[in-house]
Amino acid sequence: MFYFLAKYLLIAPVLKTLFRPWVIGLENIPATGGAILASNHLSFSDSVFLPVVVDRQVSFLAKSEYFTGKGIKGFLVRLFFIASGQLPIDRAGGKASEASLNTGLRVLARGDLLGIYPEGTRSPDAKLYRGRTGVARMVLEAHVPIIPVAMIDTEKVMPIGTKLPKIRRIGIVIGEPLDFSRFEGLESDRFILRSVTDEIMYELHRLGGQEYADVYATSVKEKRVRPRATAK
Repeated sequence: MFYFLAKYLLIAPVLKTLFRPWVIGLENIPATGGAILASNHLSFSDSVFLPVVVDRQVSFLAKSEYFTGKGIKGFLVRLFFIASGQLPIDRAGGKASEASLNTGLRVLARGDLLGIYPEGTRSPDAKLYRGRTGVARMVLEAHVPIIPVAMIDTEKVMPIGTKLPKIRRIGIVIGEPLDFSRFEGLESDRFILRSVTDEIMYELHRLGGQEYADVYATSVKEKRVRPRATAK
């Protein structure tokens, strides 16, 4: 209830008025039942804009640090993340990926929509990077449709490192559901997981037209940080 009150009375009216999001393919999201929305990740704002245009609740997995802040600022941040349907997940430690998987499976088992970023992190330069296979494992274990979603120009609204958004129009392209039922029971096969993930990334590339780089975004970020650290 709190999610929908915050969405329709506070968040959606403001964002739709200021950023005028255009949407293609909204009919590809099922009206009922669990499904995965697999999106590229250009900006922090992706997790806000996508739920605004979808009538159903969309849950994203977010870093637990966003929910543990102190004082007024911490309270407001926590309230915002709860209002936008995001779920806390501890991404530190060896069992982090398993915890993410189990949390996501619970959302899907309830018949809800789960938003996932296959790249695992925001793109550092607006390119589309290699997908992590966790998304493939989740879709094969949950037996739900997976719908590719391309966010357009959100990196121009909220570039990495900025605190205040820039007012400009953004777009969202929602593709047709992908069917991986032919791989049912093979969620432990790493070659199948890679094949499924690559097919998802190909669809995101086709929908959004981003330049594709066949490396992990985290590797690119680490290489950019390392020279600065060495220089010190």
